[in-house]
Amino acid sequence: KSGVFPFQSSCDKEVILNILSVLTDLLSLGTGRRIHYVISKGGSEALLQALAAAARTEPPEPPDHSILLPLLRLLARVGQRDRKFGLKVQKAEATDVILSLARRSLGHHLHLTHCLWVLRVCASNVTTGTTLGINGAMELLFKVITPYSKRHVRTVRAAIEALAALLKSKSNSRRAVNRGYLGGLLRLYQDWHHNDASNNYIYIRRGLLLCLKHITNVQLGRETFLGSRGMEILFTSIQDCLSCKNLDPIITTVIQILRKCYPKESLPVATVRSSYFFPLPGNAKSEPPCEGSEEECQVEHLCLYLFSTSVGDSESDGEEEAEKDLDNEDVESKEEDYDLETDVNKLRSRPMPDRPEEELGQYEALCPELSHNFQELESESEEEKSSEDRVESLPSTLHFIPSAASMKQPNCRWRNQSITGKGPDLGEKDFKVPLQSWTRKEECRWYQTDEKRDVAGAAQDADSCQEEDPAGSHGFALRPLPKDAAWYKKMFYPQCEASKNPNPGGRLESSDTVTSLLEKHQGDLPFHSPHFYIARAKCVKSVPDFKDVAFPDFWGHQPPPYSKPMLERKYGVQRDKVLDDIRRLIQPGDVIGRTVFDLDEPSHSNPGAPGCLTFFSKFESGNLRKAIQVREFEYDLIMNADVNSNQHHQWFYFEVRGMKLAVPYRFNVINCEKFNSQFNYGMQLVMYSVKEALQGRPRWLRAGHDICYYKNHYRCSAAAGGGARGKFYYTLTFSMKFPHKDDVCYLAYHYPYTYSTMMSHLDILQQNRNPKKVYWRQQTLCQTLGGNRCPLLTITAMPESKKRDDLEQFCNRPYVFLMARVHPGESNASWVMKGTLEFLVSSDPIADLLRKCFIFKIVPMLNPDGVINGNHRCSLSGDDLNRQWLTPNSQLHPTIYHAKGLLYYLRSIGRAPLVFCDYHGHSQKKNVFLYGCSIKETLWQAGCMVDTTVITEDVGYRTLPKILDKVAPAFVMNSCSFLVEKSRESTARVVVWKEMGVLRSYTMESTYCSCSHGLYKVSKSFK
Repeated sequence: KSGVFPFQSSCDKEVILNILSVLTDLLSLGTGRRIHYVISKGGSEALLQALAAAARTEPPEPPDHSILLPLLRLLARVGQRDRKFGLKVQKAEATDVILSLARRSLGHHLHLTHCLWVLRVCASNVTTGTTLGINGAMELLFKVITPYSKRHVRTVRAAIEALAALLKSKSNSRRAVNRGYLGGLLRLYQDWHHNDASNNYIYIRRGLLLCLKHITNVQLGRETFLGSRGMEILFTSIQDCLSCKNLDPIITTVIQILRKCYPKESLPVATVRSSYFFPLPGNAKSEPPCEGSEEECQVEHLCLYLFSTSVGDSESDGEEEAEKDLDNEDVESKEEDYDLETDVNKLRSRPMPDRPEEELGQYEALCPELSHNFQELESESEEEKSSEDRVESLPSTLHFIPSAASMKQPNCRWRNQSITGKGPDLGEKDFKVPLQSWTRKEECRWYQTDEKRDVAGAAQDADSCQEEDPAGSHGFALRPLPKDAAWYKKMFYPQCEASKNPNPGGRLESSDTVTSLLEKHQGDLPFHSPHFYIARAKCVKSVPDFKDVAFPDFWGHQPPPYSKPMLERKYGVQRDKVLDDIRRLIQPGDVIGRTVFDLDEPSHSNPGAPGCLTFFSKFESGNLRKAIQVREFEYDLIMNADVNSNQHHQWFYFEVRGMKLAVPYRFNVINCEKFNSQFNYGMQLVMYSVKEALQGRPRWLRAGHDICYYKNHYRCSAAAGGGARGKFYYTLTFSMKFPHKDDVCYLAYHYPYTYSTMMSHLDILQQNRNPKKVYWRQQTLCQTLGGNRCPLLTITAMPESKKRDDLEQFCNRPYVFLMARVHPGESNASWVMKGTLEFLVSSDPIADLLRKCFIFKIVPMLNPDGVINGNHRCSLSGDDLNRQWLTPNSQLHPTIYHAKGLLYYLRSIGRAPLVFCDYHGHSQKKNVFLYGCSIKETLWQAGCMVDTTVITEDVGYRTLPKILDKVAPAFVMNSCSFLVEKSRESTARVVVWKEMGVLRSYTMESTYCSCSHGLYKVSKSFK
């Protein structure tokens, strides 16, 4: 303070110079704390006042540069740390002073350089920069910036950096475009780039690029840039820079400009709405998707243009990802701090039930364990027990609560079987699929006699399904096998080859072929039977009425006998992919643009073209809407939106055939929606080869190289997307070499787990459990909107005897309620649930103890319709079911409505679950972790005062996560959160915690891609 104020008031030159010298010494040493201290004591204002005083001379008389130069150096240094420096310059009316000094110093480059440093700092404030632009600062700077020269380089650099700072103001950018400066900047950049062969002036070249980058933040700038052939100029200029790592700053900036200026386009589809439409009961707003008429397309393109114009000026900062990955945090987690529920009354309230109490009585039938008489305990043999275990034979095993849709539509026999009706059932067959022991790994084999019996049983099941519901059952067929005749002869007996006669539609209808395949199946896949799968698949109801079965789901798979490391991302791979995309615009002659698969217009597809891959996705859980051949070995892929929706593009699962051997094919999924993905952090997609499977290696393998995920130039207008603002799309790009020529391969986002897979898995588990120890009841919670049944399982230990104490202990066991797959694209949730079920019915001592302590109520798939139809997040209603728990609609959200009803019933009889857990998958985080609910933690995180005498809370909600953190290698306690957000108030976790009073109500998130901690750490490997 004593050093600054005398400086303001002193008129003695020696005093001023001494003070400036002291300040220079003080501020040139140490950290920024000294500069911030000077700023806090009014140093910026004092220096600006001194500058105005020192520059106040009559025109003939030059200012005293012995004072001005150190003063300008100090201002430049202090101004860089002072966030309000621009405003202080305006308040001190120093903008004109600085510009005047610069103009008077045009003939003296040392003095001019110091003025330009201060000018750059002033322009960092947009308002001050705008004022400088109005007062002619840009014209001054363009006089200083010269073509390539080795003279006065420091001055040229300072002028370019000051101009870049000025152009952050959009009004300055528009002014620069209107005055023709953009073309001048392009010519200057070309000149410096061409002549700077030794790369000595990278900072000047990058400064010119920053000027172009800021100008193109405005729509007028982008249009002028395109009209000046800026795309071609910059694209060509960096081709000889890619091999030099020192030029990365230039390459990165060029790519940012090119991506920003790439003309925005709508997706090459008639409409962004799903190709599939499902009429909703009693819902007038549901309309079929538009047909994409010429007029509608024009309207959508107009909306897209208006959208790009309105948001383009503010999207520049979103293009900073050329070589930097976005933060590996979900948007949802970032919302926590400002989305927390801080109303204590809302957090502590217990809402009234959303339905009359008398309606809850119907759910009594879903709790047979509370009223079972256990007559079979008196005399029990395996033969007698097998009849008791049939899915349809007891009232307690088939009761379901019909929805409005189920009353109108017939259904498959597993859903509509009469309570007392008899009929062939999977449980009646002699065929057994052996379980894999948890204590020792057993080799599972199916014998030919059992195979024949099961084939006959599966056929009988299909006949029964057709008799009850001719419209709902299907003439299912396998997709055609690889067409290599020599390979086929090698794999099958010669007499089987004659049965391989594809019909004109390309589907294998011959039952002999299926029989041949089943005979070849080794039967050594734990918990899988192709016979059971076909029987279940025939009764599945889908919106597009699928007629084909994907080979991996029919044949099954096993894990590879080896571990695979995470994919290491090569340096520059995303940059190269983006440049390839830009090359399409600059060199359109290289683009083929042939549609080879189109779900909307099959007649427009051109499958089987010479040298072209063939795509297909019309099977259970399949999702591929369109495939466009871009170059000989490159394809753009478009995913289908969720049924009755125009969004939620993430899940994909499709078939590809006709590939060449050892050729790298590139695939670009161009309509992803999430802003980041684990594909940027080592994750690979999965691939299944039919040839490999038939050679005894049926495996889903992690595959693909050169994988990256980035924002592209496709946009969806607000009008087309149904939102307040349009949305951006992202590209998932990967390259792949297929293991065989003319193979049939399946590619998927993650390991698929279909509805038919789950149903057949339940059949196998039921059949192979130990009925003397495991109490198992499979019931139907309800019928889905699409006419498929939603299974409900009850698993616990059989009572030790019929003694009263044993039966009371059986009935009084606390409940644990588990459910999974409310989001269809989160197939990893189903695999975790599969492991849970296999463990619970196993002979493991811990599993036996759990069964004796708890009754497990399990809904293994809460959104069957979404899974069947290849959705990512929604049901057939187009709604995210995990946002419907507050007020579920019995017609539109039957599975949520009745799952909540069952929980209400358990609470009404004093048996609310001890633990509730909803299994999910997380696409942007690693490890396994839980979300729970806590009043205190929510208030603490929100910064609210918590009166512990008023607000008391049982911390038991932390017990289970802490246990898992100790015993489960993939679980990470630090990733868990117990905050209650407003935007999550309608999720299962929060509703069950608040309305049912379940303290331990969780959402369990499982990663799609490995772990960052513990035994399965990323640096090791993942499968």
